[in-house]
Amino acid sequence: MPRITKDATSQTVVTTFEMTPGTCQDLLDALTDAYDSFISKQPGFIAAGLHVNDAQTRIANYSQWEKREDFQAMLRTDEMRKRNRAINELCKSFEPVMYEVAAVF
Repeated sequence: MPRITKDATSQTVVTTFEMTPGTCQDLLDALTDAYDSFISKQPGFIAAGLHVNDAQTRIANYSQWEKREDFQAMLRTDEMRKRNRAINELCKSFEPVMYEVAAVF
C-alpha cells in the first residue's frame, strides 16, 4: 500500500501518459502487465497506482520507491527499456517526474 507521509524517506514518481481513447485500454493493459510481472518485483519498489480520466485520454500513475536509485535501476534494465519502447508506441507522450511529499491533509 502507498504510504503518504511528510516525513517519508521514500521517493514518489508521478507519470502522466497522454493517449487517444482508442489506445487507452491497450496502454492500461501494458502498464498493468509491467507492474504485475516486472516492476513490482524490483528492489526498492513499495507501491503504485494507475488512474484513468473519464475521456480516456490520460493515465496518471504514481509509484513509490525506497530510494531514487532503485527507480533509476529499474528503468535501466533491458526488460524495462523494451517495455518503455512499446509503451511509447501506445501514447502521444509520457513523462515521469520524481517528487518528495511536501504536505499531507
